[in-house]
Amino acid sequence: MIPITRLLAGVGGLLLIAVILWDAFEVVILPRRVVRRFRLARIFYRSTWAMWRCVVELLVSTRRRETYLGYYGPLSLIVLLMGWATMLVVAFALVQWALGPSLRVPEGEADFGAAVYMSGTTFFTLGLGDITPRSTLARAVTVVEAGTGFLFLAAIIAYLPVLYQAFSRREVAISLLDARAGSPPTAGELLFRHAHDPQALADLLRAWERWAAELLESHISYPVLSYFRSQHDNQSWVSSLTAILDTCALVLAGATGHLARQAHLTFAMARHAVIDLTQVLRTAPIPPSADRLPSADLARLRARLARAGATFDDGDDADRTLAKLRGMYEPYVNALAQRLAVELPPWAIETSAADNWQSSAWEARPVADPAWWLDPHTDEE
Repeated sequence: MIPITRLLAGVGGLLLIAVILWDAFEVVILPRRVVRRFRLARIFYRSTWAMWRCVVELLVSTRRRETYLGYYGPLSLIVLLMGWATMLVVAFALVQWALGPSLRVPEGEADFGAAVYMSGTTFFTLGLGDITPRSTLARAVTVVEAGTGFLFLAAIIAYLPVLYQAFSRREVAISLLDARAGSPPTAGELLFRHAHDPQALADLLRAWERWAAELLESHISYPVLSYFRSQHDNQSWVSSLTAILDTCALVLAGATGHLARQAHLTFAMARHAVIDLTQVLRTAPIPPSADRLPSADLARLRARLARAGATFDDGDDADRTLAKLRGMYEPYVNALAQRLAVELPPWAIETSAADNWQSSAWEARPVADPAWWLDPHTDEE
């Protein structure tokens, strides 16, 4: 008869195997949002991200803080995979140890340490042969563990390229936005640089409608991508998405025709993305503590766009529409920004800052005015 301690160890090991494999299935394979509250991966990311941020925020240098925050995404993925593998090895060792004297070891009697060693060599398909199963049931457990380890490693090998391809597709569009909307991207700069080409602006918004849909699909399937930061400190998927939403809101509040139609479609898709991603990250919407676009700033922005040739309605109806549209997304993007430790972009940059493509560590100053080649008209502000 199996002792009660070994029986409990075996049951615990089987339960742990089921929990880990289900958690890995949801994270790696299942392509949809999981609403269940208790998940190992969710607990892991909420706790480790909070600790990582607390430590990183002790650093004085902003650039260094961004560097170490950028380490978290890839590093957390490695730690999560290692944690799953370690827990599976221990869980199978508990099952083997619960079977009693079922292992043949050179030293004589097998203890729990020998069971862990046997489980590790089996899970990673080493097959050293110095410790072997003695009973039929122990052999069956060994075969099951070897198959589980092989499938687990195969799934991880297939998972990583898909993950980084999704990250690369996300970042390509963000990099393209640099020359079109500034660094960081802002709605004011995007509209200013497209003031004389509304068709190009409509095409860009159409491309970002698709980008928002791809962002939603990829980040629901692989939530860890939310923690992967962009190459430049003044760029992020949250700030880029916010700039596009700002642009759509301003167009919808003061324009008509084909451009407004496309802005409506892009706004709908982008808002859908931010709402669902706050649910994925379990972050409640939080309105910004300060108004991102006071009335005086809005008036200056409209005046600058008017001088560039882009005129938008500026009456009370337009202001109310803009305020309503902003209320539909700003609490969500603000919640995402606070959760991921990024800054929301302003509506417009007051100073003439160089784009990322114009600056270099090898140059003492930017090569040219940020918009010299985008618009032949000078800004007389």
